[in-house]
Amino acid sequence: MPPRLQIEIEKIKKQILSLGAMVEEQLNRAIKAVETKNLDIAKGVIESDRRVDEIEVEIEEECLKILALHQPVAVDLRFISAVIKINNDLERIGDEAVNIAERVIYLGTRAPLNVSFDYSEMSVKTIKMVKNSLDALVNLDLELALRLRIDDNAIDALDRGFFQKVSNSLPDNPENAGSLIQLFLISRHLERIADHATNIAEDVIYLIEGVIHRHRREYK
Repeated sequence: MPPRLQIEIEKIKKQILSLGAMVEEQLNRAIKAVETKNLDIAKGVIESDRRVDEIEVEIEEECLKILALHQPVAVDLRFISAVIKINNDLERIGDEAVNIAERVIYLGTRAPLNVSFDYSEMSVKTIKMVKNSLDALVNLDLELALRLRIDDNAIDALDRGFFQKVSNSLPDNPENAGSLIQLFLISRHLERIADHATNIAEDVIYLIEGVIHRHRREYK
């Protein structure tokens, strides 16, 4: 690898990991806003998204510059290709954290419901999936990346459970339909975050093996 290309790749590695840490923090704060119903925390999540968007654009521009100037091949080309996709998934996780924060703000303006929703299990699993996807990237951990493709099933099952709970609650709470839908959307945003974490894991698998695993997930 030419020295200049190595320097540029190391720079991108640091940028993508910095973005990952920022998005993790954004997700953690969004979930804390849900748990505490704290509107100030929710607003902070929304305000921080602009910086996430800026970094996402910076990383994409750096990747395109490397492709144009250095024309990398083999593993270096796979790395740049994977980073472009991972970069997009991280930005989307940030967007979903913002969506969760917006649901909190909406609910904060409405009367409390007599229906309780416990997101703790789903939140813990989702946070762990995001963390593990980034750990798999940092350590090029194939086993961890493969396991994430299966872990996503548990999140999907929890999301279906929330949908069923909302469906069962609507007939008895027609006046609160809007709030119930917002509560369900929180679980839907968490489910989408887990999907993005799975996408990152699949890109790590591609980076390691050179094989595209999208649409070939294992279900157990």
